[in-house]
Amino acid sequence: MLIREQTEGWEIKHLSSYAQKSKTTLGRNTPEEECQIRTAYQRDRDRIIHSKAFRRLKLKTQVFIAPEGDHFRTRLTHTLEVAQIARTVARALRLNEDLTEAIALGHDLGHTPFGHAGEEALDEMMKDGFRHNYQSLRIVEKLEGGKGLNLTWEVRDGILNHTGPMKPATLEGQVVKIADRIAYINHDIDDAIQGKIITKNDLPFNCLKVLGSRHSERINAMVKDLIKCNISRGEIGMSSEIKSAMDELRSFLFKRVYIGSKAKWEETKAKDMLKILFSYYLKHPEDLPEEYQSGDDHDVQVCDYVAGMTDRYAIAQFNHIFVPGGFRIE
Repeated sequence: MLIREQTEGWEIKHLSSYAQKSKTTLGRNTPEEECQIRTAYQRDRDRIIHSKAFRRLKLKTQVFIAPEGDHFRTRLTHTLEVAQIARTVARALRLNEDLTEAIALGHDLGHTPFGHAGEEALDEMMKDGFRHNYQSLRIVEKLEGGKGLNLTWEVRDGILNHTGPMKPATLEGQVVKIADRIAYINHDIDDAIQGKIITKNDLPFNCLKVLGSRHSERINAMVKDLIKCNISRGEIGMSSEIKSAMDELRSFLFKRVYIGSKAKWEETKAKDMLKILFSYYLKHPEDLPEEYQSGDDHDVQVCDYVAGMTDRYAIAQFNHIFVPGGFRIE
């Protein structure tokens, strides 16, 4: 018996009846031969980790644009924190940990340079708008390597619906959706304190009373509640007390960090820069890399190229195109 078949049998025997089993995946858009060793979801995880889009996350903004310090989160470290939280919950609930990890690692592949500021810029430039979850799906279905990653339906569903009003079809996807919020609420508080945007004393007292005063205590409280509330249920949710405290912390972040704080002072510059780059490539399609010059509407090609940039690359391209250099005699 192949190792993959042994693993598939173990899942059927040991995972919860609510878990998504590798053997019963709805499959890939393009059928392909099964791996002898890895399950379908393990292969999906590996394809995401080895993708260029995943590597670019290390140079994309989470909240702070070009922070002066080594310990602020990037889009990559956020992704890894989401994966860690989601895997912990999935294992405790006997859900499919491999599927959970694949969704978590792929959920933000479509994020723009400069975080949500970049997303807002492209949303304003595109006639049909721009959402990073749809771009993440587009990357794994089409853009990566010129043909996409050919991931399973369950991973693609989890990536698409990790944010927004729709609920992921699998419990694993639903775990990632909540783990994403747990991660960014807590690490954004941590970064905002480190960046001297807020202090610990600014945090809502009622939330600290419920969740704990330290970073690790708050994450632990949320994760334990998520596990306790769903240990024998076919849906994913949190207790009203913990969810209310978490939502209040999120509202606090919007008021004190996400909107109008000094952490966001550079966002207008970042948005303007991406809009200028977008407009330039619309007028000069010959300057797009070859892989972005065929197949789709021109504005979609430009959007794909700009959205895929890292913060550093976007700045470098802007400087190359618009900032005059010194005159040289060759």
